Amino acid sequence: MATEKPTLHAPEERVSPMAEDVQAASGAAFESDEHVADRTGEAVGTEAGPVVEAGREEFAAESSAAAVSDGERVDFAEEEAALAARDAGLELGAETAEEEAAEPAAGAEDLFAGKSKEELVELFARMIAERPVQTIRRDVEALKIAFYRLRRTEVEAMRRTFLEEGGAEEAFVPAVDGAEVRLKELFREYRRLRDEFIAGLEAEKEANLKIKQGIIEELKELVGSEETLNHTFAKFRELQQRWKETGVVPQQHVKDLWETYNLHVENFYGFVKIDKELRDLDLKKNYERKVALCEQAEALVLEPSVVEAFRKLQKLHDEWRETGPVAHEYKETLWERFKAASTRINKQHQEHFEALKAEQVKNLGLKTELCAAAEELSARPFTTRKEWNRAGDRLLEIQKTWKTIGFAPKKDNNRIYERFRTACDRFFEAKRRFYAGLKSEMDHNLQLKNELCEAAEALVASEDWKATTDELIALQARWKEIGAVSRRHADAVWKRFRAACDRFFERKSAHFASVDGEQEENLRRKCALLDEMAAADVKAGGFETIKEFQRRWGEIGFVPIKKKEALQKRYKAAVDRLFDELRGSERDRSMNRFREKVSALKGAGDRRMRSERERLCGKVRQLEQEIALLENNIGFFAKSKNAEGLIADVRAKIDRAREEMAATIEKVKLIDREAQQAHAEE
Repeated sequence: MATEKPTLHAPEERVSPMAEDVQAASGAAFESDEHVADRTGEAVGTEAGPVVEAGREEFAAESSAAAVSDGERVDFAEEEAALAARDAGLELGAETAEEEAAEPAAGAEDLFAGKSKEELVELFARMIAERPVQTIRRDVEALKIAFYRLRRTEVEAMRRTFLEEGGAEEAFVPAVDGAEVRLKELFREYRRLRDEFIAGLEAEKEANLKIKQGIIEELKELVGSEETLNHTFAKFRELQQRWKETGVVPQQHVKDLWETYNLHVENFYGFVKIDKELRDLDLKKNYERKVALCEQAEALVLEPSVVEAFRKLQKLHDEWRETGPVAHEYKETLWERFKAASTRINKQHQEHFEALKAEQVKNLGLKTELCAAAEELSARPFTTRKEWNRAGDRLLEIQKTWKTIGFAPKKDNNRIYERFRTACDRFFEAKRRFYAGLKSEMDHNLQLKNELCEAAEALVASEDWKATTDELIALQARWKEIGAVSRRHADAVWKRFRAACDRFFERKSAHFASVDGEQEENLRRKCALLDEMAAADVKAGGFETIKEFQRRWGEIGFVPIKKKEALQKRYKAAVDRLFDELRGSERDRSMNRFREKVSALKGAGDRRMRSERERLCGKVRQLEQEIALLENNIGFFAKSKNAEGLIADVRAKIDRAREEMAATIEKVKLIDREAQQAHAEE
């Protein structure tokens, strides 16, 4: 009797799953562009209006030639982490069927978020100890990426510090990380357990093969048995049950084993000549089961995921093989129906992967063009900072475009990525060498500017106002002609030069200033206004009260130069006091509202409290960055006609940011106190 073929293809001929055709890109993150500011910003004045007179205009401090802009970085962190994990030897072999079928841990998306390296290592240790080794592969892969993203960030920070302190790029070696050492130890243990599981699985499959071969031999012996029909049929049923209960066998034996088994099952039916009613009942049950399998296969056409539909179809084919024969007149019809449904699913699956492969080939072409563009940039001999900066901007755009393109074919993906990475590394290495050559030039510039400082300081006590003014203006012009110095010295040397110029021009202003009646009257009016400000109730009038005082102060004219600084200090102190009083009352109200909020959060649980604390800590970090940026910008207003007012505005913003940061820190401390109290009460 001919056997019924259970599948369209042998299991070993199945279309490979997506994991075999599409793979994650690996490789290092690209080095960020180093942006060099070409600003010197010093202005040159005339006798009628000296450049550095009483602080009215300032020279902008030079930016370091190696300053890095945080906004000029393409984020390849995940690819870099994957490459770092690979280089660390934390790779596994092909995924087993058991690992492919395992579901990730509940809440896997948030499982590693926000964890430190030490916490990730501890989590890895618990995973190995508490979960079956065949169920954790996906979580292990995700944990590796999370760990090496953190490690990469640390190494890059150490590298920047090393280079800023004058170290050579090739001499940098990151410090040994205890957490990484522990991670590798745990990974070796995980790999050992996994190897033991796979070895045991293969041994189990070989044992199952021998059991099923024995069952087939027992089926053979039933044919020609002289025992009673009831005994023979009961034995046959027992063999069928044992066959179903026996697990999987090595893949290469599946097809032949099933064909042999089905052949002897049909031979048995023909031999024992079972009672027609009993046989028909058995065939009917098989018929109904196979009709249901046909319906399930046909329904897979509506499955949204082509890959999932194909996976489910494989299970239906396994069930088809498990089901016994049907009546001869239905046999071919049922098989053709099941085969037709399978053909549709297989065609969809094949078309899906053909389209995917075509897309990957297209991606390979696009990435090849980007490689050529990056290589062209890395081969050009740029000679100026502007050329390097423009080229760096272009390369960063190329990197961003690369990030938008999908995977190339598996056999080409790593190769094309390595080619692209090599071109980018070559460009940035050449750029670093260019700026390293500028270091000696900047050292020479520093020496020249120190000499100008000494010349300006020698003129501070001069009373030859006209000649000295001309000479200082000439020194300022020479200062502007000198190139940039390193960031470490730029601010200090500029302040030294400016201080010398300021001292001379202040003396000159004091010498030529004439104190007339109008200035005395202005002095009296400003003193009266200060007294009025001291007695004002700012809480009643609010911010408008302060604005009115500022307006009235601005409308009053100049005062005697000798009184100017002291009067200005009094005015600033008075305004600061008014703002402090106003902000103090507002801060008290704000803290009271926040205490009420913390009480509510305390009732909602630790998670809400932690979330609020993390938000506040993030705000503190943001304010720190804003303050640093504002302080850095103060030296860049020299060309503005309103430099003094601009600087005052910036300093006011800095003060407000610092006050806000202090209030935010106080809120964090309040949350910590409430949390400690809650734990103590527990």
